[in-house]
Amino acid sequence: MDMKTTAHANPEFLTVIYEVEGPESQARSTATRICLDQTIEAESNLLPPSLRSTILGFLEDLRATVEGRYQATIRFRGDLLGGECSDLLNILFGTSSLRGDVTLRSFAMTNGLLASWPGPRFGIDGIRQMVGVVRRPLLCAVLKPLGRTPRELAELAVQFVEGGADVIKDDQSLVDQDWCRFDERVSRCAEAIARAGTRRGRPCLYFAHISAAWDTMRRRAVLAKSLGASGLLVAPGLTGFDALRALRSDDEIALPIAGHPSMLGTLVDRGGGGLASSVVYGLLPRLVGSDLSIYPAFGSDYPMSQQACVLIAEHCRRTWGSLKPLMPAVGGRLGSGSLVELNSALGMDVMFIVGSRIQQSPDGVVAGMQELHRLLKD
Repeated sequence: MDMKTTAHANPEFLTVIYEVEGPESQARSTATRICLDQTIEAESNLLPPSLRSTILGFLEDLRATVEGRYQATIRFRGDLLGGECSDLLNILFGTSSLRGDVTLRSFAMTNGLLASWPGPRFGIDGIRQMVGVVRRPLLCAVLKPLGRTPRELAELAVQFVEGGADVIKDDQSLVDQDWCRFDERVSRCAEAIARAGTRRGRPCLYFAHISAAWDTMRRRAVLAKSLGASGLLVAPGLTGFDALRALRSDDEIALPIAGHPSMLGTLVDRGGGGLASSVVYGLLPRLVGSDLSIYPAFGSDYPMSQQACVLIAEHCRRTWGSLKPLMPAVGGRLGSGSLVELNSALGMDVMFIVGSRIQQSPDGVVAGMQELHRLLKD
């Protein structure tokens, strides 16, 4: 069967929305270039006429947005993808990422293509069921700073549980240092958190950080589960999104996964081209199987507008085929002063990440955590 025949027989497609510079003639030229760059990365005359309408991207729509920019909607054939995350990323933005004047705003797939992606194993409802909390935002405390011993981190974890933390995660800086070996840290922290959760009558999840080369990361995941960790923390900006997808699909591991934003900020458009933050922290983590996506809160120490922060949360939670909703988790040295505003803007299905500032509470960690709980309940 030739390419022309299969193109008509295959109804699956990928629709991508890009933002490009105007005026309209320039925007149309750039959009045409994207149709070429994201498929053959060459001039169209290299293809026989019969294949140009099937292999190349197709410009469906071009419309003005704001400040002289244009939104280009381009459709790509579904069978250009080979089933790997790397294939998808390459079609979405591979060569266009080199241009510096193109922003990937969003993308969508037909249901047949979407069905090949795992999505979250647990999602929002699963995480809520695991921690026994139905109708309020969740609180996640961070084990930090780097330099503490496993025993000291476990002692801190107990204080977080006593203060009401729903989830505790390793800081992404915790790996396998000489003074804080992975196996001892995970063993001590998992045991301390489980015991403290039993004493208070409600479980607290513990996400162990496992980012590494694939063989090491999978070995750490299996070990973490055997030592009592109830979740895994992975930074896909360090490991690649395909690695997170592989963990999600591994039924031997079958733990909830939190995606950490380390290095992902380099992908986000800051005015010179790149990916929209809702793609980086919303669509991609959800597609490959994160159950939580951690990203900067608006008003934090990191650049994030309220509009972008809310849009990411919406992309995490909106209906998307059969994929479960992903829990948005915002952080960035949050304190009690910002929590109420964030809660109002982001709604109930959100997790707040608290770390260094809660340890500086004048009344201690336990009281500081309890005050955050009161703010969320009120």
